[in-house]
Amino acid sequence: MKTLSDARARQELIDRLEHLSPDARPRWGKMTAPQMLAHLASWMRMAKGELKASPRMPFMRYPPLKQLIIYWLPFPKGVQTAPELIISGYADWANEQAAVREHVLSFEKRYPNAKWPEHPVFGKMSPRAWGVFGYRHMDHHLRQFGV
Repeated sequence: MKTLSDARARQELIDRLEHLSPDARPRWGKMTAPQMLAHLASWMRMAKGELKASPRMPFMRYPPLKQLIIYWLPFPKGVQTAPELIISGYADWANEQAAVREHVLSFEKRYPNAKWPEHPVFGKMSPRAWGVFGYRHMDHHLRQFGV
């Protein structure tokens, strides 16, 4: 299972990120490519505890549903995200891309000893769960834009 705690998986995501262009069209959903990058950067800030997101869907905090979603079930297309992670604008494409790259690379420094915040949907998550879910989340959005 791929995870942000693995250097090869991080590099794979970064390589794919480099192939993304600001005018890429989504295969599903409403976000533009720049909005998606800003969303990923905000999600990573949330994962680091730098951005607070309000709790939602408390029924998903309990096993086995929590584990099924984090580790196994495919990400559904078009699921509504936390309002704090909806980004309507962006600063500069190169800056947004660099921010996402830096967040991905910084994951290694956090794993596994950092204090992790509660996820707004899943509540308490292990470092392993954060790594797997983070990889799967970014993979989902890169596939959304064909990379």
